[in-house]
Amino acid sequence: MVVNTIHWFRKGLRLHDNPSLRDSIRGADTLRCIYILDPWFAGSSNVGINRWRFLLHCLEDLDASLRKLNLRLFVIRGQPTDVFPRLFKEWEITRLSYEYDSEPFGKERDAAIQKLACEAGVEVMVRISHTLYNLAKIIELNDGQPPLTYKRFQALINHMDAVELPAETITLDVIKECAPPISEDHDDKFGVPSLEELGFDTEGLTTAVWPGGETEALIRLERHLERKAWVANFERPRMNANSLLASPTGLSPYLRFGCLSCRLFYYKLTDLYRKVKRNNTPPLSLYGQLLWREFFYTTATNNPCFDKMEGNPVCVQIPWDRNPEALAKWAEGQTGFPWIDAIMTQLRQEGWIHHLARHAVACFLTRGDLWISWEEGMKAFEELLMDADWSVNAGSWMWLSCSSFFQQFFTATAQWDSDDAQTLTGTSYGVICPY
Repeated sequence: MVVNTIHWFRKGLRLHDNPSLRDSIRGADTLRCIYILDPWFAGSSNVGINRWRFLLHCLEDLDASLRKLNLRLFVIRGQPTDVFPRLFKEWEITRLSYEYDSEPFGKERDAAIQKLACEAGVEVMVRISHTLYNLAKIIELNDGQPPLTYKRFQALINHMDAVELPAETITLDVIKECAPPISEDHDDKFGVPSLEELGFDTEGLTTAVWPGGETEALIRLERHLERKAWVANFERPRMNANSLLASPTGLSPYLRFGCLSCRLFYYKLTDLYRKVKRNNTPPLSLYGQLLWREFFYTTATNNPCFDKMEGNPVCVQIPWDRNPEALAKWAEGQTGFPWIDAIMTQLRQEGWIHHLARHAVACFLTRGDLWISWEEGMKAFEELLMDADWSVNAGSWMWLSCSSFFQQFFTATAQWDSDDAQTLTGTSYGVICPY
């Protein structure tokens, strides 16, 4: 029987550590790699231009990588439930693969697609690769409930099997003769769209500070691991004024879109630690960025109300104020507090801010000053932050507003001393001063 395969990219926009893609290639006669994009949704959604630009860069980079394998990326316009029945029939598809999505909306969407595939006689292949662990097994270890403290989460993963090794990168040898025929008008029909096509006004848009794509992600990973002071001691570098600016070693948007595998990052850290520390077992603290991400994914996976206060079983019900005028000033960087306004201006212009800056503006909006619901801050970050994803964004806002996952209060400006304040200068974001 002829095996015609579709691999559906959603997150996981990479060729390294992509086990579902590798599985779909085995025994396949043709392979088509698709990304489904609804232009109407793009133009009407609350996601800002920086995140869309980053995504389009990711798709362009992915298409360039696929070309080296004699493949192309097919960007399909429409809704998945409308698109797949047509593609199954038109391309005579017998197999569909994609990366597992742990979030409630993704699971609901994928269940509908699996039903359509079953009706069409299409085999479905799904593998976990966006998280380090199988989240369902973590919850099973906790008597069927998500862990509600990071300490409990750490205790649970100590009883889990080791993180699965990353799958080998897809190469031309793996693809073999799977390439389908590519039409001359492929770019017209299936090319990566422009921001203008998606309805964005690009006049005055500044150069991207964060280039998207797997190629850039892997370069940044190597830079991240090469920082000598950090490599030597595995400690966080001392904060200074420059820490507020976008770093060429920053990885968070690449993890969010799956341009960088969390498992590759995990094992690169492990190998480096053992090399420097002479085969000692790495502490869990080494993986802090990855494990906090995993923690929020775990707590959110079975909770469709995770991004809301009402109906959310893990969230404290707090009588927040409704103050549209103050909220708008906070979101636009017009509060009159230079530190807060500079952060929010940077966020709007670049689509990224340092994690301590996130703590500061979240505290200011919620429990610290304005007493406005964390839900409103989460919506602003969803629009403006390139690395915002549903689970981590909502979880972080609940945590920082003391609505859930609360830990001992700390001052967001404690990392900065008076000498730093004196040396900080005016930038295009305004006067950055944490005091």
